[in-house]
Amino acid sequence: MADISTRDLGPADHDAFHSVLKASFLDAESDEARERSRAEFGHARSLGAFDGDELIGGCAALDRTLIVPGATGVPVAAVTNVGVAPGHRRRGVLRALMREQLRGLRGRAPIAALYASEGGIYGRFGYGPATQQVWLAVPRGARFRPDVAIDERPVREVGLDRGLAAVAEHHPVVAADRVGWFTRHDELWRLRTVEAPGRGGKGPVRCAVHPGGYALYRAEHGWGLRGPSYTLHVTELAAETPQAYAALVRYLLDVDLVAEVRWSHAAVDEPVLAMLADPRQALREVTDGIWVRLVDLPEALTSRRYPMAGPVDAVLDVTDPVCPWNAGRWRLRIADGAAEVTRSEAAPSVAVDVADLGAVHLGGTTLGELGRAGRIAEHSPGALQQLSRAFAGDRPPHCPEPF
Repeated sequence: MADISTRDLGPADHDAFHSVLKASFLDAESDEARERSRAEFGHARSLGAFDGDELIGGCAALDRTLIVPGATGVPVAAVTNVGVAPGHRRRGVLRALMREQLRGLRGRAPIAALYASEGGIYGRFGYGPATQQVWLAVPRGARFRPDVAIDERPVREVGLDRGLAAVAEHHPVVAADRVGWFTRHDELWRLRTVEAPGRGGKGPVRCAVHPGGYALYRAEHGWGLRGPSYTLHVTELAAETPQAYAALVRYLLDVDLVAEVRWSHAAVDEPVLAMLADPRQALREVTDGIWVRLVDLPEALTSRRYPMAGPVDAVLDVTDPVCPWNAGRWRLRIADGAAEVTRSEAAPSVAVDVADLGAVHLGGTTLGELGRAGRIAEHSPGALQQLSRAFAGDRPPHCPEPF
C-alpha cells in the first residue's frame, strides 16, 4: 500500500471531498450540485484519505435507524459517498478508508449498510447482500384481478406541503414493521429525495394522497407518432392497508398521457405483482439492494429477533479479517425468539464468514442457500438447517430508499 493517511473531515474539507466524489463517478461539477452537497455534508460523518496534503478518496456514514426482524429499530451506519479519485486507484485507498471507517463505527452502531456501486467490491470488507430490489414496469391501464379490493375513497393530487404531511403521517406506520426500511430523518430525506433535481428528463416530485397512504412520483415526458407516451417513475409508495395500496397503484396506472409506470426500488414481493389480471404485463429485473455488515457481532445478533426460530444452541466459528474483534467462536442460544451470544471454546457447529452473516441478517438470504453454494462448513449435522430457519424472515426484506 502507498503511504496513505486517513482522518475525519470537517466543513473546510467539503469542496475537495465533493470534487473527489464527482471525479470518481465521472460526473460533471456544477455550482448547484456543490451547494446541495454542502447542505447534506453536515448530516454525515465523513472520512478522507490523503496522499500528503492531497485528498484522494473519501467515504461517509449517516446515523440512521433500520427495522430488523422482530419489528425492532436498531442504529445503523448508512455508508454513502464512497469514492477514490481517478489516478489513485489500485493503491489500497479504499481498503484504508473501509478499515478506518469500521474501526470508528465500533461502539456507535452494531451494523453498517450500503448500496454497492459494483458487486465485487464490498464482500472483501465483510458486507453481504441482504436485500433484493426489483426494477418493475407496468403498462398504463393494466387490469387488476376481479377479486382485488380497492379502497374507494378518492386519491387526490396535492401540492408538496400536503404531500409531505401525508408522508409524515403514514410512513412511520408502514415502516414500523417492514424489515429493511429506515425510520425517517426528514430534513436529509427531503434534501436527497424530494428537492433533488430529476435526472434523465424526469420532472419534479409529484404527490398523490389517499386517506390510507401516499405515492410520490416523477413524470418523464414522452411523445411518439401515436401521441403522448409519458413514463411515471415511482419514488415512494406507502399504504397502511392492501386496499389503500390498490387505490394508489390504480390511480398511477390510470393517469392520462402515460404509457408506463416504473419502480426502480420495488420489493421482490411488491403487491401489484399479485394484483394484475395478467402478471406478464409486469416486466421485472431483480438486483441486489442494500449490503449489510456486522460491526459488533454479539450486539448485532442480539438486537434482532428470530420469530421463525425454535430453540437453538449452536457455536459459530466466524472469520473476519477486517474487524478481528468479531472473529472466533461464538455460542448462539435462541429461546422464544430472543438471542444470547457469548464467547465459546466449544467445538463449532458451523464455520461462517462475517459477510455471510451480514447477508442473512435481515432474513432474506438464507444460510441454507449459502451452504448449498459451499460457502458455509457444517461441522454438526443438522446445525445448518436449524440456523437457516432461525435467521429466516416471514417476508423478504426491502429497502425502498436510496442513500
